[in-house]
Amino acid sequence: MARIVMKFGGTSMAGIERIRGVAARVKREVEAGNQVAVVVSAMAGETDRLVGFCREASALADPREYDVVVASGEQVTAGLLAIALQSAGLKARSWLGWQLPISTSDAHSSARIQDIDTAAVLKAMAGGEVAVVPGFQGLTAGVDGAGGRITTLGRGGSDTSAVALAAALKADRCDIYTDVDGVYTTDPRIVPRARKLDRITYEEMLELASVGAKVLQTRSVELAMKEKVRVQVLSSFSDAPGTMVVDEDEIVEQELIAGVAYNRNEAKVTVVGVPDKPGAVAAIFGPLADASINVDMIVQNIAHASKTTDVTFTVPRTELARSLDVLAAIKPEIGYAEVLSDDAVAKISVVGVGMKSHAGVAVTMFKALADRGINIQAITTSEIKVSVLIAEEYTELAVRVLHTAYGLDAAA
Repeated sequence: MARIVMKFGGTSMAGIERIRGVAARVKREVEAGNQVAVVVSAMAGETDRLVGFCREASALADPREYDVVVASGEQVTAGLLAIALQSAGLKARSWLGWQLPISTSDAHSSARIQDIDTAAVLKAMAGGEVAVVPGFQGLTAGVDGAGGRITTLGRGGSDTSAVALAAALKADRCDIYTDVDGVYTTDPRIVPRARKLDRITYEEMLELASVGAKVLQTRSVELAMKEKVRVQVLSSFSDAPGTMVVDEDEIVEQELIAGVAYNRNEAKVTVVGVPDKPGAVAAIFGPLADASINVDMIVQNIAHASKTTDVTFTVPRTELARSLDVLAAIKPEIGYAEVLSDDAVAKISVVGVGMKSHAGVAVTMFKALADRGINIQAITTSEIKVSVLIAEEYTELAVRVLHTAYGLDAAA
């Protein structure tokens, strides 16, 4: 007998018929003798609808009340799935975030899970009951005798809820059901010969998620790696084998490259004529950090004869306007010449733990792109990743070229 956490996303819960299909999958696991807890997302599109209501009510909605509203989508699907499971002849009940409880920080709309009290739910599961838990929500600690407030974990937080619950329950694995049947070497819509991976390491999945792969939410992978939770990515709509996300030690022979990812949500900023002196770069990135703007790729050119340098970096495309406002405000302090920006760029990344023990990975990337006339505007690396910034118009070509260059294409 195994203890399993099953998580179903919004497309899996989009309507009563799909919820019945989820109930059938859960029933199979129960009939196989497993203890099961289920984490659910809101129906597809429901969270956006609820967010729209909040914005319509007030452009500056109280974050505490915002969370009350947007957390209700998961509450609905948790109750509906419990009803469907009961109709299928199973013992089941819903456990809302405050009933476990799932304790979080008080950062409304972006809270972090601090603790999950599993005593009651473990007792119920041991008695054969399926626990249905709404993802994405938790509860703050009470203050001065007052009860806690409902919190939400940020978009995609249901994956994090599932992994955190699996860790707290000491589950054998956490099955994440989505509208894809596993993790592929790249986006199959761009490269039809992309291969589905049987296994991938936490590190590789984390890097792929951070650079654009949409299969798993980044925070959930970080938590799985920290807590050593074995995660399996499966399809809600087929019985095809999925992809296991596991510790590196569980993979006997490492591939050189696990996958190629892309991210079009990038914008390039170049600060021209920055005085070449200590503290100048910190004066640029400090205010950006204070404005909660995430900076990714950074390139500083060699100083000019004029004792100035140019600093290029990337920010999320959605943050470009705010970034330019911040830089304009600090121009008198820094004394740079001008700021140039370009939002028609994309980041392309190759990821693989095999890079740790193989040389020449970056050279293969640079040569493959050069052979197709694709110019590299910036480069950043980690121990298992190489990312380049290119013109957005070459995104799909670059992905296909690199997928082939690293031998990732499936056999015809």
